[in-house]
Parts: sequence; structure tokens; C-alpha cells
Amino acid sequence: MKEFSTKGSVFRLHTKQNVPISINEAWSFLSDPANLKQITPNYMGFNIISGTDRPMFAGQIIQYIVTPVLGIKTNWVTEITHVIDLKYFVDEQRFGPYSLWHHKHFLKEIPGGVEMEDIVDYKIPFGFLGRLMHPIFIQPKLNEIFEYRRKKIIELFGEL
Repeated sequence: MKEFSTKGSVFRLHTKQNVPISINEAWSFLSDPANLKQITPNYMGFNIISGTDRPMFAGQIIQYIVTPVLGIKTNWVTEITHVIDLKYFVDEQRFGPYSLWHHKHFLKEIPGGVEMEDIVDYKIPFGFLGRLMHPIFIQPKLNEIFEYRRKKIIELFGEL
């Protein structure tokens, strides 16, 4: 399941995926920022610079370089702001391409496995021009990235 919505100038991407693994296995994989590279398309040039030397904790700062468009390298700095083991964590962009990026990751045990839910609230810079670019470029790009992620999770763990 994947859906986009908007409230004013803040957009939302909401996805759910069911996988046949234990909550411990799902948490172990998703809460390790080093695994992000595995579930990000190669063309994005995703490279972790720092911040993954300890298990996830609130206050953790993680620095990446991504190359989302035309080979232009972009610095992205996120902070893990909330963590409840085996249930959820939140990462927020502190520096990067969005005016706002607030990404909630939820895990829930279900019969036969785990439901993984992502809710991303984001705002695009450049006001009206940014909002104009959303349906043309940004939404399709995010859709592509999260679809890649969905398929990679199936490849790694299977699906329910």
C-alpha cells in the first residue's frame, strides 16, 4: 500500500508492507542505518559519511551524501529523534534537500510476520515553484525510491 496526500504545503507519503519475519529481525535490519544503502537505488549514489558507529539512539546524527538528480551530490544530515525498541523510530532532516523531512518508521507484529509502516511528512523548498514541481518530478521520484525499497525488502525477506 502506498499513498500520497497533502495538507497545505506539507506533503505525506504513507506506505505499508507485510513481511514474513520476526519483529526482532525486522527491527535489527531497519534500525541499523548502515542497511539504508541496501534498500536505496544505486543511481542515488547513497554514501554514509558518519553516525552509524553505534546502535540507534535518540539524538543520533547521521550524515549521508546522495546524488538524486543529474549527478549533483547533496549532503543530507538526519537526526534520530525518537526510538522505542521493536516499535518505532523517527528520523528528521537537519540539513538537506527538503524544507521539512519527518520520517516515522513503525513495526507491528501480525500473524505470520511484521507490518512495516512508513509515514513521511515533507515540504519542498522554493514555495510555489517547488509545489509545482511536486507532481512532475518529486512525487514520481519518491514513488520510485519507495517502490525500489519495497521490492528490495521482498527480495531480502519475502512477503506476506
